[in-house]
Amino acid sequence: MRGKSKTRDSGYGKVYSVNWKEETEVSELNLMRQYTAMKQALKNSTAMDALHKTRLHRSLSWLKAAAQQLEDDNQDLAFINLWISFSACFYIDGESMAPFSEKNPFIDKLVALDSDNKIYECFWHEYSGSVKALIKNPYVFAEFWQAQRLLTGNQQLDADIHQGWQSQFDRSSVAALNCLSRKKVAPLFSIVLDRLYVLRNQVLQGGATYQSRVNREQVSDGVILLANIMPIIISIMLQGQDEHWGDIAYPVVND
Repeated sequence: MRGKSKTRDSGYGKVYSVNWKEETEVSELNLMRQYTAMKQALKNSTAMDALHKTRLHRSLSWLKAAAQQLEDDNQDLAFINLWISFSACFYIDGESMAPFSEKNPFIDKLVALDSDNKIYECFWHEYSGSVKALIKNPYVFAEFWQAQRLLTGNQQLDADIHQGWQSQFDRSSVAALNCLSRKKVAPLFSIVLDRLYVLRNQVLQGGATYQSRVNREQVSDGVILLANIMPIIISIMLQGQDEHWGDIAYPVVND
């Protein structure tokens, strides 16, 4: 699965080079290895709250599924499995999935418990190319799609609409890159997840064609980031088992 680095420029900013094949191959190998280690750690956690154990058990099951999809080089299904793995960690029963662009208690807690700065290391030192590519990609920016729905065919009105979302996109991109360079992990994490949430909606709500070339870049970046951030999230939650992570949705019901 080795591949050459590709240079990309959507016309909206700086070009970033990402070797998707090579990075995904590394993710695939690491993912199964990390899954095995974390699964064993979960089994050994005899004092862990049963609901929290169920949450992590579910997340790990989808992480394993993602690793298997990466073995088959199926990035669409890998992305879906990775997002479900994340949702199992994040979702609290009875609460809506709030926009990640806002201050989020779950993200704040993860960052506070990340004593080794693994989240920042992942975003900055290991996968900054994918982070920057995602941030500079307008097709995973919610306001871009909102603007498309407002287009009227009137040249002046449409120019104003374009200027509106473009200004928001530029401000958001600058803010995210500033967070990356200044080690503001929580707001950077929120912006990255906000972009990934748009991609999640595109894929899971039928807004993309299966294995299409059209959205391949953002799916590849999404897989690379989620495949490398999810083991960090699960590891933090394993170590932070005494923290309150909220009620799980659909708890196990014994007849």
